[in-house]
Amino acid sequence: MQASPQQSPSRESPRLTIVVPTFNERDNIAALVNSIDEVLHGKIAWEVVFVDDNSPDGTAEFAKKLGQADARVRCIRRINRRGLSGACIEGMLSSSAPYIAVMDADLQHDESILPVMLDRLTAGDVDIVVGSRLGEGGSAAGGLSAKREMSSRIVASIVTRFFPRGVSDVLSGFFMMRREAFDVLAPQLEQSGFKILADILITSGDSLRVAEIGFTFRARQAGVSKLDSRVVLDFAGLLLNKLSRGVIPVRFVFFALVGASGVIVHIVTLRLALISVGLSFAVSQSLATLVAMTWNFYINNEITYRDSQLKGVRFLQGLLLFYLVCGVGAVANVGMANWLFVRDPVWWIAGLAGAAVGAIWNYALSSSLVWKRL
Repeated sequence: MQASPQQSPSRESPRLTIVVPTFNERDNIAALVNSIDEVLHGKIAWEVVFVDDNSPDGTAEFAKKLGQADARVRCIRRINRRGLSGACIEGMLSSSAPYIAVMDADLQHDESILPVMLDRLTAGDVDIVVGSRLGEGGSAAGGLSAKREMSSRIVASIVTRFFPRGVSDVLSGFFMMRREAFDVLAPQLEQSGFKILADILITSGDSLRVAEIGFTFRARQAGVSKLDSRVVLDFAGLLLNKLSRGVIPVRFVFFALVGASGVIVHIVTLRLALISVGLSFAVSQSLATLVAMTWNFYINNEITYRDSQLKGVRFLQGLLLFYLVCGVGAVANVGMANWLFVRDPVWWIAGLAGAAVGAIWNYALSSSLVWKRL
């Protein structure tokens, strides 16, 4: 009988997976791994998973080189996908450890509280521990501007109003939870967006036992911040999505808001063409329609579909396809409105119904054709 091949010894399975979403963070990740090792060495078997959105600075390649020398370092490289929430979800789902943490790569989060967070979880009376910049023992003075700190407090108050939770820092990107609890929630979480913790807390309702541990938010050392004014829009879309119990997609909220702004652009352009330039109504209307569609495409490319953003030649190809999609959507808009008006001549109902059909058509085809993920 043939002897079975001798198995090589394997490292201890991690009990804690630390997920770190990255984009252009090459200069930070070695320092982060060293800092994590300093606070966790000899206390628990751990691993860190860098989930990189194809950074042009070579973050993924550098993380993989670290992994060749240290088996506790893994890297997931995402192609044609962007977004912090989606990156965190993929990294967390890749873990088999009983505990998972999420933190940023910018060295602003205080890794020294990781053992404290873990002790709180292993005590057995909570399911998720939030590293709070705004709660007791926390401070955001070193890393958050006054404007961003105020925005975080306002968002926290909104979440508490609609979804009672008692967490002071729902926009924190630093938390630890039981993997089993996350696995239950994962199918209901939004892949697009920037604030995975807010989504987890809102989606879980009262099912998770939550605790907070304060920490001092440090100044960024290198790289570029992934938090900007669009996060406010992300949160607004997430809130509407959860209030509608998932019926209204987050992207559709952005798409509809952009469409509303396009109406304003259309009216302004039409007035300028008619009065200031003196063009005929037919020419002015055509020009206004073209300008509004171009506006909608550009803003949607920057905000609604920024994780599938089109650039260069693909931008021009997408713009032409968007013109075609919106042209067909306009026909659907007018057809629905006219059909309803003939049956029941209430102009505003017919108009709204036509606009809704056009918006849904444009959104569906834009998502599947213009900004399709390759």
